[in-house]
Parts: sequence; structure tokens; C-alpha cells
Amino acid sequence: MKRTVFARYLWALLSLSLCIAPAAPAAPGSATITYRRVFKGSVPEFIEIKIGERETATFEIRQLDEDPDPESFEVSPAVRQKIFELGTALKNFAVAGLDVQKRIANLGQKTFRYERDSEVHETSFNYTLDATANQLTQIFEGLARQEGDLVTLQRRVKYDRLGVNDALRQFEYDLEHRLLPEPERVVPVLDEIAADSRFMEIARTRARALAERIRTSHGQ
Repeated sequence: MKRTVFARYLWALLSLSLCIAPAAPAAPGSATITYRRVFKGSVPEFIEIKIGERETATFEIRQLDEDPDPESFEVSPAVRQKIFELGTALKNFAVAGLDVQKRIANLGQKTFRYERDSEVHETSFNYTLDATANQLTQIFEGLARQEGDLVTLQRRVKYDRLGVNDALRQFEYDLEHRLLPEPERVVPVLDEIAADSRFMEIARTRARALAERIRTSHGQ
């Protein structure tokens, strides 16, 4: 009888300790790096790309008087990792003095922003000589150009078949000048154009050649 009472007493103490024990601290949230460029009078005037540490990514390319409309897109683990490595090299943007303090033409106000839970750092510049900042800018500008090319091709395929070849020529220019971080993302729409007899033969031939070029150079 005494053993039973004692066992119940121990169980009650254990249950109480579990109830009052402090909760385990929540795991820190994933980080996000944002790139924004605002250049009034250019086309486009506004670019914003957000890359999450864990798979999420959005882009927004528009004129300033247009409504915000961010869209999701895919980024490879390699590009994502490179972006965060460069962000780390820039102290997650807890830095000042990136901008060259000289009279230079307006090239668009560029901003890097790092966010993780309550930790937020941001730095802006018009023009910089910092090699790391320039490398990160090139990656983001390349992603913006790549998504712009892809969206243009998709819209032409759907609404303007005669304009497809012009969109392909723009994509080809960007590809030849190595401006696109992941041109393989465009291959599915190139294959679609190449296989569709509704498009002009010159466009189908160009699309087929571009898709083959990308597959060869990227080992697809």
C-alpha cells in the first residue's frame, strides 16, 4: 500500500515538473536576402528579388507606377549558396561606405537587405568599387534578366506568336554575353516553341538551336 502511495506521489511530482519546465527555445527562422534596384526613367524602373535560405524565392520587375505583383521562381542550390556566401562576406550588409563618394551619373539606387527574425541589416549604393558587392549585384541582375526573358517568351507564346522570334533573339543575346545565371530554366519553353508548327520556322529553328546549345554546355 505504501509503495503504491509513494509511486503515485513520484508520478505527481514528475507531472508537475513537466508542466512548469520552461519551453525549449524556438529554432531560429531562415534568413532572406533581398536585392532591390530603383532607377526612375529606365525600363524596368523597379527590380526586387528575394532569396530565402530554404527554397523560397520571388521576383518583381515593373515600372514604378504599376502595382506590386511578386512572383515565385526557382533558384538552384548552387546559386542560392553563392548568394548567401557573398552576403556573409559583406557581413550580411552590416557595412557602410559601399557607395563611391564621387559625382557619378545615376545608375540606379541598389539595396541589399538581410533579414533573420529580428536581425535586419541593409546597405544601399549607386556605384561601388567593392568586388564582392559587384559580384552579388551581377548575380541578382542576371536572375532578373533571366526571369524577364522567360516571362516575355511565355507571354509571346500565349498571345503573340509573331513576336516569339524577337523574344528569342533577346534571349540569345543575353545567353551569348553570359548574363544569365541559369539559362537551363528556359529550356522547357524553348522545346515548346521548337515542337509547335504554329510558330514561324525561323523561330522554331532558333529555339531548337538554343535549347541544344544550353543542354550541351550544361550537361543536360
